Amino acid sequence: MNSPQRSIENYIRAKDGNRPHLLDQAFIQDAVLDMVVRTGSIAFPEHVEGRGAIGDVLVSRFNQAFENVYTFCLGNPPHANVRTYECKWLVAMSDKHSGEVRVGCGRYDWRFSSESGLSEGLTITIEHMKTLPAAELTEVMAWVSGLEYPWCDAAAVLGEVPDSRALEDVVQYLSSRDCRTG
Repeated sequence: MNSPQRSIENYIRAKDGNRPHLLDQAFIQDAVLDMVVRTGSIAFPEHVEGRGAIGDVLVSRFNQAFENVYTFCLGNPPHANVRTYECKWLVAMSDKHSGEVRVGCGRYDWRFSSESGLSEGLTITIEHMKTLPAAELTEVMAWVSGLEYPWCDAAAVLGEVPDSRALEDVVQYLSSRDCRTG
């Protein structure tokens, strides 16, 4: 049997590594994805139904535009047998076409099947998505590639964040409370 922790890890490996087949170990077949986008710098559909469609949006199409993707869940992984889990997330990546760096943050709200441990539903809230010049790629990638992956303590993230005015909103958002499970 899968667990909520493994489901989340498989989702992150699928998305970051362009491996849509791993979503079979993350979501039930008829899972639901809801997106709350609070920034104009990136676009996603508001509602997606089914594991295949989720894979198309969050893995296949996403990886057509971005590379060097690192996604982190901030806090401790969920315990086995939880039905819900909430955590903040951080992502850093580069645009394949322009070379610009994107650094974003928000919240994941997961719902899990008590029978399989797979996700029945995921709400992704994107609070901030900052665009930095391509010249900052080396510094940002050095930062994120040195963090524990994919579970990372917010203090570790904030302790090593590059000194960039563009990241102030991200730093402020990540400085507040951490994960909850239920």
